[in-house]
Amino acid sequence: MPPKPLTLISAKLAFIISAIVIGIMGITMIGFGWVPHLSLILAICVLLAIGMYKGLSFDDMQAQMASGVMRGIGAIYLFFFIGLMVAALMMSGAIPTLMYVGFQLISPEYYYISAFILTSIIGIALGSSLTTAATLGVAFIGMSNAFDANVAIAAGAVVSGAFFGDKMSPLSDTCTIASSVVGIDLFEHIHNMMYTTVPAWILTVILFWMFSGQTTSADLSQVTILQGQLIDSGLVHGYSVLPFVVLVGLALFRVNAIYTIICTIAAALIITYVHSSPSFGQLGGYLFAGYAPAESLELGEVGGMLSRGGVQSMFFTQAIVILALSLGGLLTALGILPALLSGIKDTLTTSGRAIFAAAMSALSINVLIGEQYLSILLSGTAFRSTFERLHLHPKNLSRTIEDAGTVINPLVPWSVCGVFISQALGVPVLDYLPYAFFCYLSLLLTLLFGFTGLTISRVKEGTAPQNQ
Repeated sequence: MPPKPLTLISAKLAFIISAIVIGIMGITMIGFGWVPHLSLILAICVLLAIGMYKGLSFDDMQAQMASGVMRGIGAIYLFFFIGLMVAALMMSGAIPTLMYVGFQLISPEYYYISAFILTSIIGIALGSSLTTAATLGVAFIGMSNAFDANVAIAAGAVVSGAFFGDKMSPLSDTCTIASSVVGIDLFEHIHNMMYTTVPAWILTVILFWMFSGQTTSADLSQVTILQGQLIDSGLVHGYSVLPFVVLVGLALFRVNAIYTIICTIAAALIITYVHSSPSFGQLGGYLFAGYAPAESLELGEVGGMLSRGGVQSMFFTQAIVILALSLGGLLTALGILPALLSGIKDTLTTSGRAIFAAAMSALSINVLIGEQYLSILLSGTAFRSTFERLHLHPKNLSRTIEDAGTVINPLVPWSVCGVFISQALGVPVLDYLPYAFFCYLSLLLTLLFGFTGLTISRVKEGTAPQNQ
């Protein structure tokens, strides 16, 4: 649960301060081209100054910042292992083999639809949008040039599919958090999300179908060249996909994500030594700095595609996660987030207004902090009593905070998911944002259903919903 504020402020002042924070980050990142780290540090400095003016001690504010970081420490650790896994999957040939097979199976005409559907399937199996983007997503981006595809559209398809899986998989952390924070059964939550998710998924397929044909002029001879370069890398083998089998299999058995990744890395290292024999020094270099093919190999574009992963590649992301979570802890300590939430929740009188407010709360926390877990936790906690007062079933709230929290995070340039995905795919958030159709269609549909009353479940007065 979020920590208690150190001071209380009015909703009006909280709104002014949050607008200043958003303005600082927006102007410095978009206007001046700053990296997000600097923008977040500047915003933290401004909030620290406000805290000092309010008479708060630095030690107390620092403790709340550290508390914010601790709420996301699992994700920070996870990034280390994802960096190791990407390097291991690359050197074992798992990703190169997937790329090679993809060149054979994917039709240039329906490339974007293929990317969306395949990442949707893998996303549900893994329950992790970041893992899906870092593996299958990297492969699709690597194939885009060969199919003369728009990389931004391809990235939008990958993000849409990955977050469909993250939202709907029972293995997903966000899915579990959203159901637990409002007190309902996980599978009841997933079933209720289908009312907005399935239409959003179908509409996304239709939208990507409208882009079909833009890749029909692709020079397939270039595909043959890239396939040849992949073969020349010495990494393409049928058995190289075994680490993916381990990854999906353990995920389906609901094994802890880090244990699953460790086993996948171990399987990838075994496969690596089946077809090559890097020294332990080289192995350490690959795992830290990322895999890179031998300089003696003439691999052309493929050489750049295969140079990925490593712990070092996660440092940029981990630093921004720490700063973003620190900002969240500081915003709570100063009473800004609690004031923003409490200032509106008691004035809501209809299901449409309640759902709109909860959605905007989750969306605003994503923009303000850039952290999807906090957007779910804070919004779910703040609006649970409001939904109870209006006799709205809590599954309406859990669906809303997923539609406006989980899938919106990758659309925020300074968010945890936005930074990670843009780094992993090599495509800026603002480039793929217009094409991440599933993400904002989910939000639009949940708002539409809220105001029209479609698929909105209620509980009778004096009764409690089942599956608490």
